[in-house]
Amino acid sequence: QAQLVESGGGLVQPGGSLRLSCAASRFTFDNYVLGWFRQAPGKEREFVAAVSRGGGSTFNADSVKGRFTISRDNAKNTVYLQMNSLKPEDTAVYYCARGTQPWTIATKTRPYEYDYWGQGTQVTVSS
Repeated sequence: QAQLVESGGGLVQPGGSLRLSCAASRFTFDNYVLGWFRQAPGKEREFVAAVSRGGGSTFNADSVKGRFTISRDNAKNTVYLQMNSLKPEDTAVYYCARGTQPWTIATKTRPYEYDYWGQGTQVTVSS
């Protein structure tokens, strides 16, 4: 069924930036809200950000507001997460996911609101 493939993770120093990408296939991309989650070792999966179907609205977790920006390019079937001012506590595996109905992004902050997930990409913020 749906496929989501993240890329762009890596090792970055505190204060640095990374841009994650998630390439989607096997579904009609612009029919779905897309979200980013992250999971650190031993911790639960945590909501990061979500973007509306058309890309015109976004919703970010408080922990990343002002630092991370989610966006999407529907022509490329790709969703992005621009991460700036990275902190060690941002270290995690980052996952993109396809949201389910309804399409109200401010409510889609739990994993159960998403039905397909990418394999994840590791982001490590360390000196």
